[in-house]
Parts: sequence; C-alpha cells; structure tokens
Amino acid sequence: MPISSMTGFARLQVRVNEQLAYTLSLKSVNHRFLDVQMRIPSGLDALEVELRKALKDNLVRGHVDVTLSVERTAQTKSGYNRELVAAYLAAFEEARREHGLEGEPDLNMALRLPGALQGESRGDEELEALAESVRVEIGPLLGELRTMREREGESLAAILHETLDRLAEAAKGVAELRPEVEQRYQERLTQRLTAAVGAEFNRQRLLEEVAVLVDRSDVEEELARMHTHIGHFRELLTAGGEVGKKLDFLLQEMNREANTLLSKTGGAGGKGTRITELGLAMKAEIEKAREQIQNLE
Repeated sequence: MPISSMTGFARLQVRVNEQLAYTLSLKSVNHRFLDVQMRIPSGLDALEVELRKALKDNLVRGHVDVTLSVERTAQTKSGYNRELVAAYLAAFEEARREHGLEGEPDLNMALRLPGALQGESRGDEELEALAESVRVEIGPLLGELRTMREREGESLAAILHETLDRLAEAAKGVAELRPEVEQRYQERLTQRLTAAVGAEFNRQRLLEEVAVLVDRSDVEEELARMHTHIGHFRELLTAGGEVGKKLDFLLQEMNREANTLLSKTGGAGGKGTRITELGLAMKAEIEKAREQIQNLE
C-alpha cells in the first residue's frame, strides 16, 4: 500500500445539459483527523450526506474542502413569495401602530428574507439531475485526489529516507568514537579521584568506582535503540498506509535517545566534543523528519 500525503487537489467541470453545468473541486491539507467542509448549493442535503460518506470511505486524515459551483445558461424567470412578503408588510404595519412609531417598510429587506425570491428554473428535476451527475463523478474525482496525495507521499518518503541515512551516519560516528572517549573518561576520572583521596585509598576499590561511573556514561544502549528505531521507521515507510501517527511516536523515542546520549557525553571533553556535535546533528535530523511527517496520512 503506498504512503500518502494529506496534500492534494482535484477538480472537474461537467455539463449536465444545455442549461446546467457545474464545477466540483476537492482540496485537502494536513489535519489530525478527517475534517470535511462542504460548500454546495442549498437543497442538496441528501447529496451532502453521500459525499461525506464517500470521503470517509476513501480518506483517513486531512482537512478537505469540497466546493460545488453551479452554472446556469438559460434565462430564468424570477418571482417572489407573495404570502411571505405580505406577512412581512402586515407585521411591520401592526408593530408601527402598536408602538406609535414612524417609518416605512423596506422592500429590499423584505426580498432578502429566506424564500422570498423564487426562480422557476431551480426545480426538483434540476436538483436531482445535478445530484445524480455528482454521484457518478465523485468516485473518479476522489481517485484523482488519492493519486496526487500518493505522489506527494512518495516525495516525502524519499526525503525521509535521506534524513534517516544522515541520522544513521551520525549514530555510526558516535559508535566509532565511543571506545576512545570512554578510555579517556576513565583515565581522567582515575586521575581526579586519586588526587582527591590520596595514595592510601584502596586502588582496587577506586577502579571499581571508576568502572561504575564509566558504565553509567556508556551510550551503547542508546545507539542500539536508535538503530532499531531507524530500521522500524524504514519498514513503516516501505509498508505504507496510515503511518503518520506511528512515525511521530517513533521520532519521539528517537529524540529521547539523542537527549540521553547528549546528557551522558556532555562532560567527556576531547573527542567527546565531537560526539556532542553528532548528537546535536541527530536531533536536527529528527526535527526535520517531524516537520515532514506532519503531512503524512
């Protein structure tokens, strides 16, 4: 299953008949969940429910804007709802008499009332023809959107693999420096403790204490876990599907290992400084990866 981005766009224009045409567009960006916003003409409530179901069946995450714009080429005869306008005028007159107010009713305001204006061409038959056409076209349009999201996902996966390569290289550099840094750290500890306690202190006990401190500063386990996380990350990218949340969790774990590595090697000195540089580089690569996966489904 291919990996998918949450960024995509698809659009089509359809002529239903000589008098009716429409444009249907789908635009998606990243979001924690599937969030659908509809902009469609009134009177298509049933169609809206069907469109939401189709999106839910085909997409897992992302903010999706659905826009349906209708174009009518025929001349339409407009009328008005006489009963509604008459009721508005009667209410206006009654309120004016009851409260002793002056003023005249506003015709523009009356015609803005919901249902005040009526168009003969927007009948049930037209709406049904429009809805039926959209039902036919939504499947291919969603396929086009998925294709674009998958194409964007492939690009993100390639970037993430490059990031993992650099991360693995930094971890390898730390592993190569580790034995020498540990030796230097042990020597420095031995010298300092000997100077502090004097020659009368039990040397064997001194070496044992040094060994414990050196072991606590060892980063072998952190490096091993880092390599495991990198391998798991690559496996998830290859498997594809809905991996964004899983990768985000893995990056949190990788960042934790990098932080522990830095805390253990911060005072090593010498080539320990180089390990610190590599640890910071690892954190930088992890942060880059976290920015990229925010757009993965």
